[in-house]
Amino acid sequence: MTAILVFVTAALRHPILQALSVIGATFILEDAATVVTAIQVQAGTISLAVGLGALYVGIVLGDIGLYGMGRLAAVIPWMERFIPPRRRDMGRDWLNSRLAKVILISRFLPGLRLPTYTTCGFLGASFLVFTLTAIGATLIWTSLLFSVSMKLGHYILAYLGAWHWVGIAVLCIVLLVASRLVARQLRGKETT
Repeated sequence: MTAILVFVTAALRHPILQALSVIGATFILEDAATVVTAIQVQAGTISLAVGLGALYVGIVLGDIGLYGMGRLAAVIPWMERFIPPRRRDMGRDWLNSRLAKVILISRFLPGLRLPTYTTCGFLGASFLVFTLTAIGATLIWTSLLFSVSMKLGHYILAYLGAWHWVGIAVLCIVLLVASRLVARQLRGKETT
């Protein structure tokens, strides 16, 4: 068991394995992955280029994956009974005239990415416009969250010492709860 732990610890010091673990983490919880990666950069256990680059790659791949899931759903024959072709065409026309704006808004509002990105794929929105806008929005949002997390990470590492993992966990929980509260608030405003 000790040999396995030593091997895993040594392997995670390799930049390629670090990048792959960050990319994988973005598929689970991308905002939490961003916070933890920023703090690891602050701690010096991962380089800025590897950490931030892997975050960008992982998040954009996840966005493209959501689009792809929607595209796959569109080719399933029984899905047509949920959205008739005429309504699908109307939705596609509406979306294509606002695609970049819709993608940008959904990147910054919690809870909108999954339904928005899969709908883009389902309706056959321009893949090029979708991808370029998703990349731009990811660069802005992830850089912002990463910078704030690095600043907070500096204080967590400096003042919590051996308890820094507790501070990181609390920061991630606060981020998740805050995003859920914002999403709930936005849904409440939509119904009124």
